[in-house]
Amino acid sequence: MVELYHDERFDYLLGEDLRIIQSPSVFAFSLDAVLLAKFAYMPIQKGNIVDLCTGNGVIPLLLSKRTKGSIIGIEIQERIYSMAKRSVEYNKLEKQIKIIHGDIKDAPSQLGYSKYDVVTCNPPYFPTPSADEINKNEHLAIARHEIYCTLEDVIRISSQLLKQGGKAAFVHRPGRLLDIVTLMRQYRLEPKRLRFVYPKLGKEANTILIEGIKDGNPDLKVLPPLIVYNENNEYTEETKRILYGE
Repeated sequence: MVELYHDERFDYLLGEDLRIIQSPSVFAFSLDAVLLAKFAYMPIQKGNIVDLCTGNGVIPLLLSKRTKGSIIGIEIQERIYSMAKRSVEYNKLEKQIKIIHGDIKDAPSQLGYSKYDVVTCNPPYFPTPSADEINKNEHLAIARHEIYCTLEDVIRISSQLLKQGGKAAFVHRPGRLLDIVTLMRQYRLEPKRLRFVYPKLGKEANTILIEGIKDGNPDLKVLPPLIVYNENNEYTEETKRILYGE
């Protein structure tokens, strides 16, 4: 029996027959995490995968439906780590998914350098603001702002964990695209696939999905855009397929 704390609840994980622990005051996953879990390359039968900044474990849970490989999720906040760990236990996926409570900056020394086939990360998007601007909710502030890890940390660590030829996939904001590409190349992750996500047709992109290969050859493919909502403010058919399956 998996216990729920305070204002936690079990939610169905969209189109998958999985349940996940969420909390409005601590952590709930966003569409960005789901998009990344569907975008990232996955080895089907075997492989070693790491999800950095795993939050409540949504990406490892979703990836478990796409691969039989071994998945590790790393989360620095103890309360959110507990949510992820209990979600894995509830879904009886302990043999495939391991959740680690720790700092991603310690991951290469603890897990091993150049051992992994895929690294994914939905990192904090925003630089740390001044004390009077930061979210008073510590859990949300850490999830959204680069308090414990920067974009450079995420990309450097991803490269250190990956085998040569391994793939790293990130979701972020378009305003950081040049920073992301510059850092990926600095740390030997050659950008190979890029997709822009738009809230509606005619609006500016508000999300990017990008994947690189460690020591890959230069050849960036820009994929067709993903439009999230139609003119009736309903999910487009492609978004529905991503969220709920065929």
